Amino acid sequence: MTPLHASAGTGPGEAHFTVFTDREEAAAVARSFSPPGCRTVSHPSGRPWLVGHWRDDEAVTVRAGDTALAVIGCCPVDADELRRRAARLRDLAEVDALARSLPGSFHLVAALDGMIRVQGTASGLRLVFHTEIAGTRVAATRADLLADVLGLDPDPAELAVRLLWPAPYPLYETSLWPAVTAVPPQDAVVVAADGRTARHTRWWTPPEPVVPLAAAAVPVREALQEAVDARTRRGGVVSCDLSGGLDSTSVCFLADRSPAHVVAGTWPGRDPADTDLYWAEQAARHLPDVDHVVWDAEASPLVYDDLLGIDDILDEPTIGVMDRSRALHHLPGLAERGSRVHLTGIGGDHVAWCSEAYYHRMLRTRPLHAVRQLRGFRALWQWPLGGTVRALADTRSYGKWLRDAAGGLRAPAATSSAATGLGWGMAPRLFDWVTPDAERLARRALLDAAATVTPLHPDRGMHADLEQIRSTTRVIRQWDHMAARTGLPMASPFLDDRVIEACLAVRPAERVTPYRYKPVLTAAMSGVVPEPCLRRTTKATASMDASNGLRENRADLLALWEDSRLERLGLVDGAELRRLARRPASPGLSDAILYSTIAAEVWLRGLSRSRSTTRIP
Repeated sequence: MTPLHASAGTGPGEAHFTVFTDREEAAAVARSFSPPGCRTVSHPSGRPWLVGHWRDDEAVTVRAGDTALAVIGCCPVDADELRRRAARLRDLAEVDALARSLPGSFHLVAALDGMIRVQGTASGLRLVFHTEIAGTRVAATRADLLADVLGLDPDPAELAVRLLWPAPYPLYETSLWPAVTAVPPQDAVVVAADGRTARHTRWWTPPEPVVPLAAAAVPVREALQEAVDARTRRGGVVSCDLSGGLDSTSVCFLADRSPAHVVAGTWPGRDPADTDLYWAEQAARHLPDVDHVVWDAEASPLVYDDLLGIDDILDEPTIGVMDRSRALHHLPGLAERGSRVHLTGIGGDHVAWCSEAYYHRMLRTRPLHAVRQLRGFRALWQWPLGGTVRALADTRSYGKWLRDAAGGLRAPAATSSAATGLGWGMAPRLFDWVTPDAERLARRALLDAAATVTPLHPDRGMHADLEQIRSTTRVIRQWDHMAARTGLPMASPFLDDRVIEACLAVRPAERVTPYRYKPVLTAAMSGVVPEPCLRRTTKATASMDASNGLRENRADLLALWEDSRLERLGLVDGAELRRLARRPASPGLSDAILYSTIAAEVWLRGLSRSRSTTRIP
């Protein structure tokens, strides 16, 4: 199956596409998604099936009779093997097993008997949305592709939800346009042969966390090696972050085993207490074939830099805009050194470690072990005894916790982190600059969700792990889009589904402990990463870059709130935000409480500049 426009140059940018059924009305709608330079893969009838943008090395599309499969993203799948799988396909439910067997990070699309099935990743790094347009159901990898063609404006209620800090599950997983349906990461959307009827079907569940650490080390190492190999197997030059932390160091050593030549980049912190450079240099000494580039700390951007210059077209607000300049600053220099993809250690904190909330249930199932560990956590995180006991005694359901959170949106932040660490998560808050109208909308959304919500897992520890992974990938998904626009795509191997599964399968009591730092990763990397590099138990926080960024960017922050889009919608008090911009040392600002509001404002400004003129009547 060959794209009809295979020679069209897509230029820098992430892969994105829409999916259509094999019907005349769908073909008519597809014309609205076909600007110059896009690619098309057709049904046997010649009508479009996939329409969008991707590089040649990002897609494998095959046909076997009337069955078609497409893997778009990063996946080292062989076309002949994929064709054999397509030939054996008799039911779209059988795609579940295929999806769970392939390494990498990708969208998987299937067509069979007039039906189509589309799914992303369980991590949430690759998402799927769908809507009805002119009588036909259309699926896409970005919500704004669908909203633009329909001529929709974002819903103020959804924007109010994004002002929560933080927005809890499932509120952050909806689209900004109610007519555009978001598919949960663990689900696929199946569109029936009639071209209109759609249903979600679950294809992924987290593993039971029962594997002993000793038995898990090899599967975790193999999964992470396979994830790195998916990006490096073609050779050439690749680049890696080498912060000196265990996550990026592990990826760098695994990449060094590949056919690719590795360029490793280190950003020293501005804080004199930051030890990243020391640890990165220790690792580099064991990597003689790796080119180690150390960037000038004083030349690196600060948090909040260049917020007014962001022109990325995103399909939702992201707090990633705060660090956009920092995340992308080094990519041109790495591209000049020949890098074709940049690997990060992002995600290691979320999969190689886990939530202390597992000890809430463990206290009831293994009390002696749990009490010993909890003493260690109290000392490590400075949890007060009273707050810890109250958190452990709290047996509210997730729905009840959301209902209670809706009633305390203006409450002061909890003084003890034990409630967050051992509970369902950080309670959402709204701040003084958020209007009563926005508060009403956000509270209504919380109460509506509380009435029907099921947590991501009955164990609040696994729920917390999955929520942290999925909320993080919402940010990384947008960073990946931003990086691809620069011409050097980013990749985060820790966030591949197979790596996540291998880590989540480890017994929680051995995965998170106050007495060892990231035991899963240190066990998995033993023999790959030198022992001295595995001994680091700290990480930099970049708090100086954040506080300096607030001070040095106050003029830009003030300009951001002049003629605020959020203020026009009645969601924020612009005068209060302008007052804060003039006083960046105000108490609380260093705790990132402005992030969600800035994210929404920057997104709205970008949306107003980029709205498509293509519309369906």
